[in-house]
Amino acid sequence: MTGELRVLPLPGIPEIEEGDDLAALLVDAAAGTGGLAEHDVLVVAQKVVSKEEGRVIRLDEVEPSAEARELAGEEDPRRVEVILRESRRVVRSRPPLVIAETPHGFVCASAGVDSSNAKGPGTVVLLPLDPDASASRLRERIGELTGHEVAVVVSDSFGRAWRTGTTDVALGVAGMTALLDLRGTRDAVGYELHATQIAVADEVAGAAELVMGKVDGVPAAIVRGLHPSGDGRGSDLVMPAERDLFR
Repeated sequence: MTGELRVLPLPGIPEIEEGDDLAALLVDAAAGTGGLAEHDVLVVAQKVVSKEEGRVIRLDEVEPSAEARELAGEEDPRRVEVILRESRRVVRSRPPLVIAETPHGFVCASAGVDSSNAKGPGTVVLLPLDPDASASRLRERIGELTGHEVAVVVSDSFGRAWRTGTTDVALGVAGMTALLDLRGTRDAVGYELHATQIAVADEVAGAAELVMGKVDGVPAAIVRGLHPSGDGRGSDLVMPAERDLFR
């Protein structure tokens, strides 16, 4: 890292349809900022990745189960049915709120199923099946189009236990360290660090969200100046169940 970071929003990306060349659209949008550069980190909102991959469900095609009806309270039980289908298990519930563990290992509200910025009324967007594979695919395609080595982070908004509000985190990562392990190093006064691991990819995702927003139609941003290295994955950031004191 150079000591200075720049975060550049990428407006002008059209509504994404299944099968679109998302990488090419991102490269075109980046041209408006002078183009992607070597060692940039490209942060892409999960929603557009999911839309490209066809991870969109029409609720009129969903038949809710008895469990979904019970958990839905006064909300749409069809949406809760989709949440249950996308869940490995329900961790906590307070109808209509469902906190679930996804097959990826994420513990989050509604198993990541979201109606905001979807494909219109009566649709929901699901998480990518494999966010790390999504990030790797985008990175490879961007390299083909630009000749540059860039890192890619697929981001989404998560709530946090004991903290109000959401922040963006990294679901998928390619081309950079996701979790910086400082255990065994010493601080400025010589103290050896025993537990410190920095969620670098989450910090990058949070920085990018500041210029992307939730209602501004800006689904991607460039983080410049980090000079990423390593070959981390978003899965590196998932807390192993045996170390989780809160489940």
